[in-house]
Amino acid sequence: MQGTISEKIFSRASGGDVSANDFVSANIDYAMAHDGTSVLALRSFREMGVQKVWDADKIIIPFDHLVPASTEVAALLQKSTREWVKEQGISNFYEGGEGICHQVLPEKGFALPGKLIIGADSHSCTYGAFGAFGTGVGATDMAEIFASGKLWFRVPETIKMTVDGTLQKGVYAKDLTLYLIGKTGISGATYKAVEYYGDAVSDLSMAGRMTMCNMAIEMGAKAGIVPPDEKTFAYLKGRAAADFEPVYADADAVYCSERHFDAADIEPQIACPHEVDNVAPISKVVGTPIDQAFIGTCTNGRLEDLAVAADILKGKTVKVRTIATPASRSVLLDAIESGIFETLVKAGVSFITPGCGPCLGAHQGVIAEGENCLSTANRNFRGRMGKGGNIYLGSPATVAASAITGEITDPREVL
Repeated sequence: MQGTISEKIFSRASGGDVSANDFVSANIDYAMAHDGTSVLALRSFREMGVQKVWDADKIIIPFDHLVPASTEVAALLQKSTREWVKEQGISNFYEGGEGICHQVLPEKGFALPGKLIIGADSHSCTYGAFGAFGTGVGATDMAEIFASGKLWFRVPETIKMTVDGTLQKGVYAKDLTLYLIGKTGISGATYKAVEYYGDAVSDLSMAGRMTMCNMAIEMGAKAGIVPPDEKTFAYLKGRAAADFEPVYADADAVYCSERHFDAADIEPQIACPHEVDNVAPISKVVGTPIDQAFIGTCTNGRLEDLAVAADILKGKTVKVRTIATPASRSVLLDAIESGIFETLVKAGVSFITPGCGPCLGAHQGVIAEGENCLSTANRNFRGRMGKGGNIYLGSPATVAASAITGEITDPREVL
């Protein structure tokens, strides 16, 4: 077996010892397509003339992008996918409202150490938070996986990123992630895997690690991976959908690059329009007016994200329209039972169905031309949330603090 986590996972999945830049045909452990991509994958699947999927128990179909259906076209496409799911006997189908695909897979125990997990969505790299190799592919590739359970890959080289020290108060996983993207650039890790190490990474909760790995794609990476540890195993206890074998890099693993960072250097970060690597410390953008605040998405819609926002907003009233989207039904229920939901609603926050909604500009939070939105999402491309709008990215704490003032605000001032 070879040295990096990615090399070891691909060696296991392809049945032989492989190294970075080798081309392999690999067996897929789990495959996922949501309502936005399953339709295209099914079209290609049918064009291939295949009658049955390779393994109905290893395919996961969550509806999350346009839920509830926002148009008749969306409703018809979802109806078609439901019929195909029933026809193929796919057991792991999750109806709209269950949650965002990248939250549902971990909650249901499919994101497991050492597994090769492929999703028809670019943020499938989220699963690397559990020591898996998770990555996204297009619809045609997903159709091939549905048919054969295999796909070809070039084994990626790996960048080792180590963040030493402790994050200061008011600095969260999202700030750390934006900081690393700003230092690396949107193409600085193209077709590389990134392994994250250091005290600052180990200290992150599983939710924080999911935030970090989720955005590995925003620096061009094929995957982002945190080596599994006791936090990982505690999360998976009683949850894992299958047996798993953790994979770790060898001490003499060969990396294409090794980069070191000091957590003490990081203050709250903001990604400014219209690129994710257009990152500035919050001190440079404080006072920028906003029209909308958005807390949620597969990046920051977990319970701890809503809890941070609730702590800041308790007893206060938001000054701009503010939307919260829990990442899953489970998160929503926990928010209700813990009082977080009530706190946010009393502050003037609007809750919407667990799902993607505003993040991709589909519905429930589109912004108008010339408006500024401060969001906890992962992308701020021009036109993503509405033609002509401007998207700033920050942590849930930064978004909550800014919702109170109506302008970008340093959360350390209110914590």
